[in-house]
Amino acid sequence: MKKNQPDKEKSKEKIWNVPNALTMLRMALIPVYWALFFTGHRHEALAVFAVASLTDILDGYIARKYHLITNFGKLMDPLADKIMSLSVLLSLVIAGIAPWPVLLILLLKEGFMVVGGLLLFRKDIVVYSHWIGKVAQLFVVLGLLACFFWEWLTEKLGFPLHLALMWTGVGLTVCALIHYVRWGLKLYRDKKREQA
Repeated sequence: MKKNQPDKEKSKEKIWNVPNALTMLRMALIPVYWALFFTGHRHEALAVFAVASLTDILDGYIARKYHLITNFGKLMDPLADKIMSLSVLLSLVIAGIAPWPVLLILLLKEGFMVVGGLLLFRKDIVVYSHWIGKVAQLFVVLGLLACFFWEWLTEKLGFPLHLALMWTGVGLTVCALIHYVRWGLKLYRDKKREQA
């Protein structure tokens, strides 16, 4: 028992580092964003979303630079990012700025990813974000940011840039889902072969 206790404490120390704290901060900013957005403070809400997006870049940089990558971070970092983005997208759908089919497709994809990721995690398999998922998320975030200036952008450019960015993100998201399903199945088969 005495040998196991330090291991548990060590595990806790590894989980609660700066990158993971930034990830949890991003989750905590979601209700702040909603409160600001739906009380008419949309520029302030946008600032909160921008800060949350910056913490996503910052926590990944710190984790890689200082070797603070954990399984918790691999799971929670993309999850926090997706929940924040979906929350912002939902608010924009309610406001009549973003189209609901985009929200529906992204919700279905993320729901499938969460369930699949948890099932694999129970088998000690961690599915973390790949480049295609990051690129898809980047386009979605850019589309969301453009939604806050959609009237001005549409007038200046002559086409709805916010919709073009979001639908590009949706297309890449579907491609990412196919990639993750294939990769997850491969990891599962490899794990079963190891245990055989």
